[in-house]
Amino acid sequence: MKKFICLILIFILVFSFCACVPQSKEASMEAMDTYMNFKVFGSNSMYAIEEIQDEVKALEGSLSATDKKSEIFGLNNNGQAKLSGDTIELVNRSLELCDSLGGALDISVYPIVREWGFISGDYKVPSGSEIEELLTKVNYKNIKVDNNTVTLKDGMQLDLGAVAKGYAADKCLDIVGNEALKSAILNFGGTVATYGLKPDGSRWKVAITDPDNTSEYFGYLSCETAVVATSGGYERYFEKDGKTYIHIINPETGYPVDNGVKSVSVVCSEGVYADALSTALYVMGKDKAMEYFKKHRDFDFIILTDDNKMYISSGISADFTLCDGYDYEIVNIL
Repeated sequence: MKKFICLILIFILVFSFCACVPQSKEASMEAMDTYMNFKVFGSNSMYAIEEIQDEVKALEGSLSATDKKSEIFGLNNNGQAKLSGDTIELVNRSLELCDSLGGALDISVYPIVREWGFISGDYKVPSGSEIEELLTKVNYKNIKVDNNTVTLKDGMQLDLGAVAKGYAADKCLDIVGNEALKSAILNFGGTVATYGLKPDGSRWKVAITDPDNTSEYFGYLSCETAVVATSGGYERYFEKDGKTYIHIINPETGYPVDNGVKSVSVVCSEGVYADALSTALYVMGKDKAMEYFKKHRDFDFIILTDDNKMYISSGISADFTLCDGYDYEIVNIL
């Protein structure tokens, strides 16, 4: 009887301990040309992690500009296509953002990005005449949407790469919420979504990559539910004749951005907006990015410049920690 009672007590203790430890599930995958990692906590974590991976795969299959089976590939090759729910939703949202960002984001810049070799990896510096010719095919205002049918002007092609991971973050955060999970951290590679608090009750720490040494990070942000998107020239670039050319193209000039900005991180509640902003503010440069922020103030940012200055909006300055070994001059923007 004593042994039986002891076994019962042990069972109760083990059960109580397990009940206090939230169920969790973690998974990694390669999609949208990057490495992704997801970790979720809650009773439905196993089902949710599978649903998240399925969602990312489905979005990649629809939104890729290089996958011959995707809707965007079909649109680019035919000049017109009737798009399904997620694809047309993202196209419409992207066009709104292109307009509100004054063209600093332009989803029709794909032909120029491809000409520089950033799609194939066969890098080249196009001639001035080649760029002038391609610029005639870059203008988001020439994309016509009629219900679910999108029509492109002759020679135009789209690329949703600047917003696709942010859109995936939004869709996956919806899954986390619908499955009533306790918390989650979803890393889409350059775009990180956090939900709730960590199981121990503390806030998530989202690291910001050092653009001069991508194996390190220069600081981190403490977050609850938010999306953090970072853009930088270090992601894809090549060197020729002593000059570095990055993959972020200025839609107005057709040339890679070279304006003294090293990286831009944006924090807000919508992944698509965060993704679009991180690219657009990078294209704008520090001064114009500040002007845009002061007019809108519906996001926060960190801008790192070539002269080792870090500009950070006041909304997140208390949540940012600079790592040891970095002596950036921090400028708080009110």
